[in-house]
Amino acid sequence: MSLKAKLEAVIYAAEEPVTLAQLAAIFSEEVLQGLGEPEPVPEQMVLSGDQPAEADAQAAVDDAAPGDGEEKKTARQRDRRVRQILQQVVDELIADYANGERGMEIREIAGGYRMATKPEYHDAVRGFVKSLKPPMKLSLQALETLAVIAYKQPVTAPEVSEIRGVDSGGVLGGLVSRKLITTAGRKPVIGRPILYKTTKEFLLRFGLKDVNDLPSMEEFEKMAGELAESEAAGEAQDAVMHSSEPAAPSPDESSPEPQTEQQTEPQTEIQTDPHPEQQL
Repeated sequence: MSLKAKLEAVIYAAEEPVTLAQLAAIFSEEVLQGLGEPEPVPEQMVLSGDQPAEADAQAAVDDAAPGDGEEKKTARQRDRRVRQILQQVVDELIADYANGERGMEIREIAGGYRMATKPEYHDAVRGFVKSLKPPMKLSLQALETLAVIAYKQPVTAPEVSEIRGVDSGGVLGGLVSRKLITTAGRKPVIGRPILYKTTKEFLLRFGLKDVNDLPSMEEFEKMAGELAESEAAGEAQDAVMHSSEPAAPSPDESSPEPQTEQQTEPQTEIQTDPHPEQQL
């Protein structure tokens, strides 16, 4: 079995993005053997029986002292060479999936590599993914708050509220509980308010390599506007349907007062990066 096939299998089977460091820890010996280089020498050497143990120990101390730095340098060079080879193989895999007629691709996400469906096939698999795992739903208020944090991080709760124009304390708690944001220390000002930033889970949910892959503010505002219009159209349609229904009879005096329905925020379905193979 080739090294490329093994890397492909590991990336496919992993639930989290696989880093080069993890791949190097698994395949270092195989890469070194392919290069014809000797394996790293263990730190503890077995003493030879030809000389007394005391002489061998003293010789080891005398020889090791000046050579420690050189051995560490050699080990670092060997590790760097292994990672370069693995990077080349992973790049070949990425190119194979990108150029071939496949529905999958290998993406660099959150500092590692992960198998995912290609964007052009998202419509075909979206229904299947929904049936396997309920999608995360965020209200428009939560989506706005998350966007402010993503673009302005690290940022405090008062700063988020000032940008949005409304208090965002409750929304921040919901985003923290969903592990989309986390604390990032305290701002060195009076009161030392808590700073917030996005998490690795945020990158995973939205299929981003890092925050630099976020769309521009203009693109996000356009997306938010389209979302608001679709919600307004849905509410208008619901209002028309309710107006056509017959009015309910008024309760008599002996009947208990009807309970007031609690109003809830409109929920927006966040389409995350489909990865159906992990659900099977």
